[in-house]
Amino acid sequence: MPGRRLPRAFFEAPPEQVAPRLLGKLLAHFSSSGLLAGRIVEAEAYLGPHNDPPDPAAHAHRGPTPRNRVLFGPAGHAYVYMIYGRYFCMNISCEAEGRAGCVLLRALEPVMGADQMALNRGLTPGAPARQLTSGPSRLCQALALTRLSHNGLDLLDSDSPLQVRDDGYPVSEVLVTARIGVHEAVDWPLRFALPGHNCVSGPKRSIGNCIFPG
Repeated sequence: MPGRRLPRAFFEAPPEQVAPRLLGKLLAHFSSSGLLAGRIVEAEAYLGPHNDPPDPAAHAHRGPTPRNRVLFGPAGHAYVYMIYGRYFCMNISCEAEGRAGCVLLRALEPVMGADQMALNRGLTPGAPARQLTSGPSRLCQALALTRLSHNGLDLLDSDSPLQVRDDGYPVSEVLVTARIGVHEAVDWPLRFALPGHNCVSGPKRSIGNCIFPG
């Protein structure tokens, strides 16, 4: 397994702080077909209901439900949900238990198992990386992630088949823009990406500001 596990404290912070720090980290899945891993190159923050004002685009903004209860638990757990009745998206819980912030993973750069990712996506091995893991549903398909099998997993547990790892990849600049595909709080600057990276989803030319992580 590449890199090292992240500490719980990494995720016990507001999601708008966690999301840019996640860029460059690895999402690794010990799947039935072998190790699949991708580097996080795009993520969006969704704020908990304690935020003032509450984030109307967040699944947790009306409080805990059977669907979103993972978000109200400890930080560093996978929250996987279904969209359009057939695709999945993956978030990581943030904040102290009960506060329900999270980060949506929007795009990865394939690092290990790219040929298997292509097969998982119904593509020919050797397909361009952007076709594999650019977009939240694509990356879940590529890494074979589902709500039934992966929702609620502790991403920081050495025994978990799904983990977030740090291999020391340097990130010197982060692009900050409004979130994509939301109908509420559309102008909140809570999307973070590696500038110019080919696997980042959405428009090829994103308008936003760059920050320099300290």
